[in-house]
Amino acid sequence: MSTTDLAPQETQETTGSAGRNAGSLRVTFPRVVRMEWIKLRSLRSTMYTLAITVVLVVGFGLLFSSLVGSGDGPGEDDFGDPTSISLGGVTLAALAMAVLGVLMSAGEYATGSIRATLSAVPARLPVLWGKAVVFAAVGLVLMLVASLGAFLAGQAVLSSRDMATAALSDAGVFRALVGAAVYLTGAGLIGLAVGVLLRNTAGAITTVVGALFVLPGLIQLLPSSWNDAIGPHLPSNAANALMTVQTSSDSLSPGAGLAVFAGYIVVLLAGAAVLLKRRDA
Repeated sequence: MSTTDLAPQETQETTGSAGRNAGSLRVTFPRVVRMEWIKLRSLRSTMYTLAITVVLVVGFGLLFSSLVGSGDGPGEDDFGDPTSISLGGVTLAALAMAVLGVLMSAGEYATGSIRATLSAVPARLPVLWGKAVVFAAVGLVLMLVASLGAFLAGQAVLSSRDMATAALSDAGVFRALVGAAVYLTGAGLIGLAVGVLLRNTAGAITTVVGALFVLPGLIQLLPSSWNDAIGPHLPSNAANALMTVQTSSDSLSPGAGLAVFAGYIVVLLAGAAVLLKRRDA
């Protein structure tokens, strides 16, 4: 057999090997998710922020449980039920999660690393979905643990002070704890989406803080008819309906609150996806 007879066979083997290598190196969504997970856990600032968020949820829950009704802090009526007392730190912790979401997306534009990311994933959209999946998975697990820890520790403090307490088996309590975790995670996803939309860290943080924490207070300055119509549908107020055991008449039901809050997240992520595809890096 001559060398020329072997050439076609060698070419086929080389081509097949190259094809297998190319196939093994192709961009897949699980690989994009793994890439975003590596980014998330490799940044010290990210891990510090997550740790600070957990401390805020548990720490302020313990603080409010220690001070409520003592004369040195807010009255018990200001919270409505023992579960709300234990979850008193969720609102402040949501700010940390929202900022973390912004940094996870807009931070790449600030450093210029987004160009390398989009070069590695030319389809672009898997990058956004990968960030959202990683953030949602990590955030939901950690925030659920934090909410549960804040509840158990807070109820222990209330019990030691001979105050009314709640149990996980009580109606609406476990749903409120899950709702707190959903609120915290959702605040981060909103920050992530706004970071992609604005591509500016300072601008995105200002926008998210204004929408989640400033706007509800400003709405209260409007005539009561406007406030009653608009207020319950704001992102933070809709999310608060999820983590409230005793729903008030002027707020949404837990199911409606979840639908409205999820709607904000879906719309913002959809807008971020459209602009990510259309704009240059």
